[in-house]
Amino acid sequence: MLHKIEELERRFDELESLLADPSVLGNQVEFRRLSKEHYELSALVSTYRDYKKIVAQMDDNRELLNEADPEMREMAAAELKELEGSRERLEEEIKLLLLPKDPNDDRSVVLEIRAGTGGDEAALFAGDLFRMYSRYAESNRWKVDIISSSESALGGFKEIVALVEGQGVYARFKYESGAHRVQRVPDTEAQGRIHTSACTVAVLPEADDIDIDINPADLKIDVYRSSGAGGQHVNTTDSAVRITHIPTGIVVACQEERSQIKNRSKAMKVLKSKMMDLMVSEQNAKMAADRKQQVGSGDRSERIRTYNFPQGRMTDHRIGLTLYRLDAIMTGDIGEIIDSLRAHYQMEALKAQSEAA
Repeated sequence: MLHKIEELERRFDELESLLADPSVLGNQVEFRRLSKEHYELSALVSTYRDYKKIVAQMDDNRELLNEADPEMREMAAAELKELEGSRERLEEEIKLLLLPKDPNDDRSVVLEIRAGTGGDEAALFAGDLFRMYSRYAESNRWKVDIISSSESALGGFKEIVALVEGQGVYARFKYESGAHRVQRVPDTEAQGRIHTSACTVAVLPEADDIDIDINPADLKIDVYRSSGAGGQHVNTTDSAVRITHIPTGIVVACQEERSQIKNRSKAMKVLKSKMMDLMVSEQNAKMAADRKQQVGSGDRSERIRTYNFPQGRMTDHRIGLTLYRLDAIMTGDIGEIIDSLRAHYQMEALKAQSEAA
């Protein structure tokens, strides 16, 4: 492992020299490519260099254990114990950083939330989930751009599709795909009975133009008048766009912008992301010999989480995490949940890697 890291460290130093080369600085494509590689190695190299410093300090302390001064030996032994803990922690970090990187982790995402069982209450909960994710995105300075939405009669959404743009959005959101269940007393419930409703969440990495090549002949594009909020303009202009990819039957629509061109551009982004997701799903299905290989795939048929309002409790069923601070979670404080999920699946990947070795 150390031999491999030393090679990567040499490559990192080489990249730093290349990025300072005037010929590379003048080539934007090459500069971006090398900058990306440099960025991807930076965390590993920084952690490895911290590790080497700790190891060197431990060697120095072991020499001090031979000192004649008892007080010096005691201090060296105490510090050596602390350094040992730091070394073990850095070793674990290095193992995680050496795991194969998900190529989609740095991408923006298409976020889809749909009301499931529960009627109006499910639609209200879909609205709650969208606000939760939006506030979390805002806290990370990511941009949330609504692509399409269908509001319910009592508020909330029958479905809402949004583009969340920023660095590393998919890495943070990818484990949110699945069925989210809510248990609470609806405002319309006179007898105070708890109702159970559900929504489904899908998180798709945004596709680049180079990822998906679409034949224009395979597309059926319809334009129509927008419905919903927007004033008189909505009822007088055919600005909404619906695109159907005929070979796959995938249909996407966008009506949030006043410009038909902007709606078409947004709809194409969603279409490409859906097609990329379909391709990846088909590849995974071929590769997966059993269910174990699909752990962490975000299967949208799974019930992944329950939000129990009477108890103020959130439970993520995949990792057995229960938190009793539902109010804060619904206002976007979901960092602990996401960190716990990432840590769990990283440990699963480490375990699988060691078993394969």
